[in-house]
Amino acid sequence: MVIVIGSINLDLIASVGRLPGPGETVAGDGFATAPGGKGANQALAAARAGAAVRMVGAVGKDGFAAEALALLERGGVDLTGVGETHASTGTALILVGGDGENMIAVVAGANAAVLPGDVSKAAPGAGDVVLMQQEIPLETIRAGLEAARAAGAVSVLNTAPYSDEAADLLALADYVVANETEFDLCARALGLKGQDREARMRDFAAGTGRTVIVTLGGEGVLAAAPDGFFRVAALAVTPVDTVGAGDTFCGYLGAALERGEPLEAALRRAAVAGSLACLKPGAQPAIPLAGDVEARL
Repeated sequence: MVIVIGSINLDLIASVGRLPGPGETVAGDGFATAPGGKGANQALAAARAGAAVRMVGAVGKDGFAAEALALLERGGVDLTGVGETHASTGTALILVGGDGENMIAVVAGANAAVLPGDVSKAAPGAGDVVLMQQEIPLETIRAGLEAARAAGAVSVLNTAPYSDEAADLLALADYVVANETEFDLCARALGLKGQDREARMRDFAAGTGRTVIVTLGGEGVLAAAPDGFFRVAALAVTPVDTVGAGDTFCGYLGAALERGEPLEAALRRAAVAGSLACLKPGAQPAIPLAGDVEARL
């Protein structure tokens, strides 16, 4: 099973011709709502990849909660670990430019109430994959990583959104997934040695015995493991909206690791899935089905 401990949001998405600069107002040409949150996105991606998935998180007692959970419920994700709080359901305010790039402001709401005690709802076992991100309190992430280690489960930590305070958590995860900007910030915070990104990735893997994976958008993926270094290409696509690509990558990666796929094969599958997620607007609505990914592999 893939167990996701993380955030659940409702995304409020406006389409604009180009992203605004500081203090600038631009005209929008479309608006939509869609379920989101990095945790929920990754849970749905793992489910669409074919894994059994349990979600641990929280929503508010408000009108956004049901819509935020709708695709997870429809996708067969176990929601018994999702609690309700008096805080508002988490929201993400997203601007998507004509070139597919985006700007996002996240309001944590109920996600801030996912506390270390909630980790007991995850109940990981040996062979499970525990997938986490950084949109919930850091002490909860630490508790989840420690619970995974104690249970003999595999842990995957996605460093988004980046926080200097979370840098010491990276060595607790079996797999760390970061985009290139996040990894460069992590490398600085951790004092990793090397003249370039690859060297610093190798330094992290050698020093911790863990695997670090860096996503490069259209340029593919790099991974440094204690026993090797991997480069995997992305699909060549014309992006419509990149907002769900990273979460799709993480969910598909977690599902592949849970099935026991070798790392390079798991990275290739996740990279294809992440590329395909750029072809539709929104985060969860754009996550491809396993058959679509298999066809492109």
